[in-house]
Amino acid sequence: MALTKIDADGLNSNVFNVVGPFRNRFINGGMTIAQRATSATVTAGTAVPTASTGYPSVDRWYVYSTGANVTAAQVAGSGAVKNRLQITGAASVTAVGVGQRIEVTNSYDLAGSNVTLGVDLANSLLTTVTWTAYYATTADTFGTVGTPTKTQIATGTFTVTSSVTRYTANIAIPAAATTGVEVVFTVGAQISGTWTIGNVQLELGLVSSTFESRSFGTELALCQRYYGQIGGNTFNNPTSAVYAMFGSGITFSTSQADISIPLKVSMRSAPTISQSNAGIQQGPSVYAATSITDSGSTPNVIFARVGIATASLTAGGGATYFSNNNAAGFFAASSEL
Repeated sequence: MALTKIDADGLNSNVFNVVGPFRNRFINGGMTIAQRATSATVTAGTAVPTASTGYPSVDRWYVYSTGANVTAAQVAGSGAVKNRLQITGAASVTAVGVGQRIEVTNSYDLAGSNVTLGVDLANSLLTTVTWTAYYATTADTFGTVGTPTKTQIATGTFTVTSSVTRYTANIAIPAAATTGVEVVFTVGAQISGTWTIGNVQLELGLVSSTFESRSFGTELALCQRYYGQIGGNTFNNPTSAVYAMFGSGITFSTSQADISIPLKVSMRSAPTISQSNAGIQQGPSVYAATSITDSGSTPNVIFARVGIATASLTAGGGATYFSNNNAAGFFAASSEL
């Protein structure tokens, strides 16, 4: 019987990738996690993404547009696919992009290897979607869309229709790509209609395997390495509590409180923090939080100094930090790439 020689990439693709866990290097490729919002306006511009801007809806996927604003939304899928990401165009739009950056620790071993990109796509207006792969100039530092600090690996196009269809492409990752990998999907003048994206996968080897569906809890924890939010919407505050607890601490002065907030998972780096409709309580009194600054946070615990408008606190006393009689109030921590 004749023997067939199988190279390493073929073996990886046909054996490990079919049965091995965590073969998809993208996080939230199924678009099931949306901590920030299920739908949001994408303000036109290229000064994104950053730790605090450019991620409007589904976790880990940044979206940008030029020419005019678009809408990014988590929408229902079909059949066994629960969710997809959908971009709704508008007059004067000249380009739209959707991308994800994969940090060094999750992409280092791809350097010098072949990978396969897979994605479900549909567009009700346009017929071409371009994909482009990059690696960062320095570790985990890609710059913004307008001011990039990255090197192109490869690019290609998919010819799409209004029906959701699976598309794949093979990419040779250079040996120099040990600093993080990025893949961006772009379209041109989406002046109307919708662009749908889902089940995005990047895996080692030359053969596209079935999309890897991880458990919801696992996918959420992977997302929370980059962004975590308490309150703000029904995803993070299912009961719509108007006093959702964020953290607690002591009052540093008559107008500031030092608050500790343990994180659910270890974040990629010490995060950027933000708040909205938050408050500080001391005793029976509640005061609107007007400022928040980092006081030495780590990837595991937030230490924040929260300020109020008036000198109404008793210094050295206990304080709690929560949404201020508003179910939309939230605290967020981001270490997005």
